[in-house]
Amino acid sequence: MEVLKGISRELLGTSIWEAAAVLLALVYLVLAVRRSLWCWLCAFISSAIYVVLMFDAGLVMETCLNVFYVVMAVYGYIEWKRGTRDKGMLMTSWGWPQHLLALAVVACATVINALYLQHHVQTARSPWLDSLITWGSVVTTFMVARRVIDNWLYWIVIDSIAACLYYSRGLVATAGLFVLYVIMVIHGYWVWRRHQAGISCPEQVTP
Repeated sequence: MEVLKGISRELLGTSIWEAAAVLLALVYLVLAVRRSLWCWLCAFISSAIYVVLMFDAGLVMETCLNVFYVVMAVYGYIEWKRGTRDKGMLMTSWGWPQHLLALAVVACATVINALYLQHHVQTARSPWLDSLITWGSVVTTFMVARRVIDNWLYWIVIDSIAACLYYSRGLVATAGLFVLYVIMVIHGYWVWRRHQAGISCPEQVTP
């Protein structure tokens, strides 16, 4: 009961900006599952807000990650728009070589980044988890922009770790968002799989 009361107090103390960022992030994911181009606008605004929130929370790499998200929102919109025009929003899958390369990049970048933060950035908190989430998200966001179906499987792991980290830093609403994300990305994977198999709906992206 005390834990639930503590969570309730934290949620009541959530700032209007964090609440807005959480709401927009949820809308982004719903629209991404539906393959709507509007998802990237929600991602752009939500990430811009999170740049400030993560900086205030002392999460250096999460701050940089959200700057990256802002840029990727623009790239993702352009890529999806072009994919819709040229290919009817077809999805793709990676083979084991691409997955192994992606995991190797994430692992190497995480180690280098975490060690640097530990020794050179005094304000950094949870440098290992912060770095892992950041570089995992960088690779996975690129997969989303390139319409790689397997991105949803990566997000399950990343979002689970992120939920724990954000809760530990007092961002309770954001932690709750990422718990919900885990459920939604499972649904997203199923929807994209059906779409690629031609069982579901139209090839064209929602405007």
